[in-house]
Amino acid sequence: MQLFDVYPLFNIEIVKGKGCHVWDKEGNEYLDLYGGHAVISVGHSHPVYVKAITEQVNRLGFYSNSVINSLQQELADKLGKASGYDDYSLFLINSGAEANENALKLASFHNGKKRVIAFKHSFHGRTSAAVRVTDNPKIIAPINEGLEVCYLPLNDANAVEIELKKGDVSSVIIEGIQGVGGIQVPKDQFMRDLRSLCTKYDACLIIDEIQSGYGRSGKFFAHQYADIRADLITVAKGIGNGFPMGGLIISPMFKPVYGMLGTTFGGNHLACAAAMAVLDIMNQEHLIDNAAKIGNYLLEQLHTIPGIKEVRGRGLMIGIEFEDSIKEMRNKLLFEEKVFTGIAGTNTIRLLPPLCLSSNEAKDFLIRFKKVLKA
Repeated sequence: MQLFDVYPLFNIEIVKGKGCHVWDKEGNEYLDLYGGHAVISVGHSHPVYVKAITEQVNRLGFYSNSVINSLQQELADKLGKASGYDDYSLFLINSGAEANENALKLASFHNGKKRVIAFKHSFHGRTSAAVRVTDNPKIIAPINEGLEVCYLPLNDANAVEIELKKGDVSSVIIEGIQGVGGIQVPKDQFMRDLRSLCTKYDACLIIDEIQSGYGRSGKFFAHQYADIRADLITVAKGIGNGFPMGGLIISPMFKPVYGMLGTTFGGNHLACAAAMAVLDIMNQEHLIDNAAKIGNYLLEQLHTIPGIKEVRGRGLMIGIEFEDSIKEMRNKLLFEEKVFTGIAGTNTIRLLPPLCLSSNEAKDFLIRFKKVLKA
């Protein structure tokens, strides 16, 4: 059997990681400024994380949601306290796409409406409804096209109100910071406008914090810069530091009904152990403060480098845009300077390192980055 070939792969196999560094099978060490698509939140192979998973799998790795799993409530308590949403509820699933899928469904259950507002250059996942609210027609199959979606420009509150006035919009879904779209940061006033408009027109505000959440922006959630509260918040990626997990944080205005949502693997014992370890490490090591501090340093330094068209972001979620393609630059960073970075489109380098990135590692990256720019 062959693997279904949908990933263009670098000829590198990573076999070990520690903190913000990874090693390939030839023994080469890399500085990891990408964290495997923003997944590694507390660092590779953190001893507290490894211990928690090991001890849990030695006791019990999995049992179904037909019995009590007190780890789920323990996680909900920790997440509520850490995020400031302790009066909300938590539904645990397996991925970001699944979180968005359930958020869209729950909104429609709540108000009985069907249409969704999303934003240009958005990315919300690859499952049925999640891919339909993603602004990329290349990955939307004909079977996904039944859901009616309107893609609007980011930061245009008037355009949003025009659509909401039609009375058929179930939800507005927006990323706390657009990731795949190139690290586009919604204006704080626009987020406040969305909140008031959704309330006014009885639409649910879904904020996708899958990439921008869990401390990456320098606050627990990126939308908290605007001092608003969403109706539904979706999380994944950093929640489990590499263990597959997603979550949906749900306003008290939604009333649960048996059978309304469901999952086989969601909130399993091993996933909960991983997620609780992540929150404990974030708290003990003040990683949200670190993301803000090191992120601000990187943003300040990047703004001083000539030849860059624009630098965008908050915390350790940074986009570096150039006039021309960055393909060769990224390859040089990876193969010559041994630095993992991401991309958005053809012109933007994406930085999404573990939140434990140190000032020395940030300085090291800048040295290697400038070397590539001068080459």
